[in-house]
Amino acid sequence: MFLMMTMSVVLISGLAVLAYTLAIYALPFAITLWAGRFAFETGAGWIGAPLIALVAGVASYYLLAVLFVTLRSPILRWIIAIIFTVPAAIAGYAVVYGVMAEALPSSIWLEIFAVIGGGVTGVSALARLAAPPVGAD
Repeated sequence: MFLMMTMSVVLISGLAVLAYTLAIYALPFAITLWAGRFAFETGAGWIGAPLIALVAGVASYYLLAVLFVTLRSPILRWIIAIIFTVPAAIAGYAVVYGVMAEALPSSIWLEIFAVIGGGVTGVSALARLAAPPVGAD
């Protein structure tokens, strides 16, 4: 039992670092999946759908990144940061829920840890976006 709990903590810590690193890319990744699925279901085929998905993901990331950097209004920057943060929080919730589902017998504690994991991931993504770029004075 101790080994299982230790392995769970190590795995969750590793996944938290990964989720923190990839949190900024959750929204473009989700847009990529949605665009690819839509393109495939509307008849783009196995070659066209991945291309459309790739273009949609890259375009969404760069559009939001350029808007975030060029806008001077703090309110609009916060809105864009929150648009990036919400999918990151959802991804953090899903990661913790998926990992801890086998280790915790109590569904109440599972939900508590998953909500905390989603909150931490969302707040860390928001803090990462709100931080000034390196070298900015």
